[in-house]
Amino acid sequence: MALDAAGRGPFETASARGVVASPHVLASEAGRDILAAGGNALDAAIAAAATIAVVYPHMNGVGGDNFWLIHDATGQLIGLNAAGRSAAAVDADVYRARFGDRIPPRGGAAALTVPGAVSGWWEAHQHSRRRLGSPITWPALLERAIHHAGEGFPVSAGQRRTTAAAHDLFGEGTPSEVRRSLWPLYHPTALAAPSFRQRELAGTLAILAAGGAGEFYRGALGRRTVAAAQSAGSPLRMEDFSAHTADWVEPLRVRYRRGEAVSLPPPTQGFAALAILALLEGFDVAALSEADYVHVVVEATKLALDDRDRWLTDPTAVPVPVDRCLDRRRLDERRGRISLATAQPAAGTHAASGDTIAIVAADAAGNAVSVIQSLYHEFGSGVVAGETGVLLQNRGAFFSLDPGHPNHLAPRKRTAHTLIPSMYLVGGRPRLVYGTMGGDGQPQTQAALVTRMVDRGLRPGPAVASPRWLFGRTWGDTSKAVRLEGRFGRDLAESLTGRGHEVQVVEDWSDLMGHAHLIEIGPDDLVGASDPRADGAAIGQA
Repeated sequence: MALDAAGRGPFETASARGVVASPHVLASEAGRDILAAGGNALDAAIAAAATIAVVYPHMNGVGGDNFWLIHDATGQLIGLNAAGRSAAAVDADVYRARFGDRIPPRGGAAALTVPGAVSGWWEAHQHSRRRLGSPITWPALLERAIHHAGEGFPVSAGQRRTTAAAHDLFGEGTPSEVRRSLWPLYHPTALAAPSFRQRELAGTLAILAAGGAGEFYRGALGRRTVAAAQSAGSPLRMEDFSAHTADWVEPLRVRYRRGEAVSLPPPTQGFAALAILALLEGFDVAALSEADYVHVVVEATKLALDDRDRWLTDPTAVPVPVDRCLDRRRLDERRGRISLATAQPAAGTHAASGDTIAIVAADAAGNAVSVIQSLYHEFGSGVVAGETGVLLQNRGAFFSLDPGHPNHLAPRKRTAHTLIPSMYLVGGRPRLVYGTMGGDGQPQTQAALVTRMVDRGLRPGPAVASPRWLFGRTWGDTSKAVRLEGRFGRDLAESLTGRGHEVQVVEDWSDLMGHAHLIEIGPDDLVGASDPRADGAAIGQA
């Protein structure tokens, strides 16, 4: 991969003052402009998150959830869980009677958890104002989002690809509530216009800008959203919205080489991402051939996802044995199951897809942020909440209807989440700030980013752009194959096949591999990288 005169790759940018990276250039620009106006990295991440909720509507939105990992200039490291809980009126027996063993991924029945994204923006803003003394106002953070929703923007290549592939949403068997609400706004025919507008969503964002998050959870806007959801068959009620809170949490940490990898606790799969790295700690990753490297990470992933699938749920409802999963002696024993010569049998991992966005931001003062925001599947439930323009997520479809499963459906419960904002710290300070979309692919891609930089010496741009792999199933697919981007080449695919892996070669640049974004924080500058698989940019403050 060619480097420029400064040694940077083609997907990198550097700045001594601040960097924002996201999957859509308009979101990155919104964050950059907030930095230029005197805001910090957290302000920039909020503005980017609000903007991308408009300009990348197939991946995330006002009706979804988000999770935050924040390191501020005072040295505090803290997480924010802004995921919604299930409706108080939800009844697993009723769902089993209606749908059998699986919650439908589309329609009103899938819209069974409160959207938490707005509460995440609001709590992050309050933290920035109170703890960091930011001068940036709440309306300023939503300004670009309102503009792009009302005035329009060019449709991204990613939205076109995803829309064309969403046959269950825009085909013959689509639920009636999806056809009524989604099609007028997001049908493939709507993408022919030179500018894509969401005027009702602009109105909703303007109400939020004027009145704050309370308008969505306790005000007239919330009542309109709930009424529309209820009419589409959702079990959500206004009491569920008014009871919602976003919660500050203590991040999880594991040692890796000379630093610490950090992610969020349950209900996220953060402990699985950390377990992969802890397992890799026992290998000389720098010395492995490329085929051995991919094989070892896949084998570590199998062990980590096996624990995740056995235990992950809302820890306030069912205890999750995180300490056991990250216990060094237990991990040492499990590492002994990894052979360089032979693949372990693939365990019964369930399908965990996710059309999601990751945003990272950092500034010269020492503030750094990773945020993941999602509707779960592309376009979420497919239900737009009436004239609010809010596309409701289907994250509740990740609940199990098996009463013996820890993630079984229950009232006022958060489902297991694949969303994991993460960092790598050295000396207690962030060195790498990273995140990606991709369900089961999130911990795998995160392992690739960290090991390619910490062990294998890549710069941020090449670390993000190098060919990637994905082990496991995604939604609608029964295969537990190892998917390889075609750029790996035939020899690597044959090597993995010879060890017992089921291998599938996909496109050279595949959306299946997620859209990863990364900032490396050095002593003199911040170097950001944006995934060329997406439509974004890493933009530095001039």
